[in-house]
Amino acid sequence: MTTDIFDKFTNETIMIVGDVMIDSYMWGNVTRISPEAPVPVVSVTKREKRLGGAANVALNIEAMGATPIICSVLGNDDSSKDFLHIMYGNNMDRRGIVTSDNRMTTVKSRVIGNNMHIVRVDEENTNPLSPIEEDQLLDRILRTIKALPIDAIIFQDYDKGCITPRIIDQVTDIARRKKILTTVDPKHRNFSSFKNVNLFKPNLKELREGLNIEIDDSSDELLIRDLDKASTILHERQNIDIVLTTLSSKGMYACDFRNGSPTSVLIPSCAHSVSDVSGAGDTVISVITIALAAGMDLKDAVKCANLAGGIVCEQVGVVPIQHERLKKEYQATLQ
Repeated sequence: MTTDIFDKFTNETIMIVGDVMIDSYMWGNVTRISPEAPVPVVSVTKREKRLGGAANVALNIEAMGATPIICSVLGNDDSSKDFLHIMYGNNMDRRGIVTSDNRMTTVKSRVIGNNMHIVRVDEENTNPLSPIEEDQLLDRILRTIKALPIDAIIFQDYDKGCITPRIIDQVTDIARRKKILTTVDPKHRNFSSFKNVNLFKPNLKELREGLNIEIDDSSDELLIRDLDKASTILHERQNIDIVLTTLSSKGMYACDFRNGSPTSVLIPSCAHSVSDVSGAGDTVISVITIALAAGMDLKDAVKCANLAGGIVCEQVGVVPIQHERLKKEYQATLQ
């Protein structure tokens, strides 16, 4: 495998369906403890708002050279205006965005002092979409699929209510009929609702809780044994082709059922200094999807996604992967 396949990324259009949000940051310095409570006092020097959640997946897709299409529901509020303004600044297609008077735009506010994450404040509505909101979002999704050559669809679920069983069923149905690659980054609420998808990417905690099973990670041998069993359960229950489980410091495990008899691989984690794991899962699902859509072999795609996840953990805050750095680090693994 050469890095020539990275050049194919620019030809792809990737739809992202899921929970979007604003990642808001206050950066500053800490020099003392508050006299009012045993907490640090942060003297704010900079404020910043970024696209987060499923929109961070879109940023990763864009940074890799492909075209992202976000399909989601925002509140009809000041934060939604901020969100759309940031999208405009990133030259992103906004045709898949629905606004609703009955929801609020999710905002995660992080306070960073001396480059350390001190506290996070969440403003959100996690109720599932109403039937009317589902209709509006499905209409945008279906219109977009008819209008554009979509190469893959990513379901990016944060349990904020935008992804519902009805959304899942109807979008996966049209994707199957049109032979569009479907990948999933799941959360607990809809874990068992994702059926007939090409790739399912839980982390180890989500896999344990979603299947309500024990997985022994005390050794690689026991871990692979239990992950093989868990992946087989997912394949048989939900007709999933590939189960990709992220294992934090242990790397990533993939089990492929596409050729009848399952084959699995464990890719060790990459040696990167970890400053902040925020957004690493977004990067992994973005890179694995774009790599598979471009025709990369599964093992190479997992290796590529594993590298990307390690790279973004080096930086504080939620940041997208950069195409050229990933290509360079991937090239180094081939030598």
